[in-house]
Amino acid sequence: MSTTTCQVVGFLLSILGLAGCITATGMDMWSTQDLYDNPVTSVFQYEGLWRSCVRQSSGFTECRPFFTILGLPAMLQAVRALMIVGIVLGAIGLLVSIFALKCIRIGSMEDSAKANMTLTSGIMFIISGLCAIAGVSVFANMLVTNFWMSTANMYSGMGGMVQTVQTRYTFGSALFVGWVAGGLTLIGGVMMCIACRGLAPQETTYKAVSYHASGPNVAYKTGGFKASTGFEPTTKNKKIYDGGARTEDEVQSHPSKYDYV
Repeated sequence: MSTTTCQVVGFLLSILGLAGCITATGMDMWSTQDLYDNPVTSVFQYEGLWRSCVRQSSGFTECRPFFTILGLPAMLQAVRALMIVGIVLGAIGLLVSIFALKCIRIGSMEDSAKANMTLTSGIMFIISGLCAIAGVSVFANMLVTNFWMSTANMYSGMGGMVQTVQTRYTFGSALFVGWVAGGLTLIGGVMMCIACRGLAPQETTYKAVSYHASGPNVAYKTGGFKASTGFEPTTKNKKIYDGGARTEDEVQSHPSKYDYV
């Protein structure tokens, strides 16, 4: 999968997950009345994070918001906080990821900057998904605990011979929406982090070789050969002999015996 495809797929999954988290937070069916062994079927009760509702068999529905904050259970307030934090982080990550898309060019933004923004948005999406999954799981655990406690209290009278009528709540549709939305957001964040590796520019290492320039009048002699830098005056033509480097003036001022043959 190419980097652009991975980034776009992660972006789309994160959008779907964030929309699902917002939908689940606003839904009223986090907990629904358990109708099993319930003799009263004309009234159906369900509750959400923000209000409780009652639906009658005639089709009339009445909802009552939770007007108190301190009077609510601590677990319910924790679930509210987790879902809100997840939505806020997801929204910030969504804004960052829009500018980090490789298919969108904004000014002279470099690929390294897009890679950093992609990684940042991916981490935010991962945290957002974890917050949503944690909030829904905490609420589900609270429902399971209350369900079995209510079941035990129903058969507590007269050695279990008398069944008392008590409302029990089970999982609502909002829990499943929250689990799926949190999973999509988490997967989208992971794919954004994977796409970050393809956007980062690859660093190429070279072997460093240092060159030291010689001075303008420095010549190196090695075994009868003379190397110059090219900055010497060109008025004297130089010739190389076996005994060392000698110029024409030196040859003429010091003739050898072979010159008279």
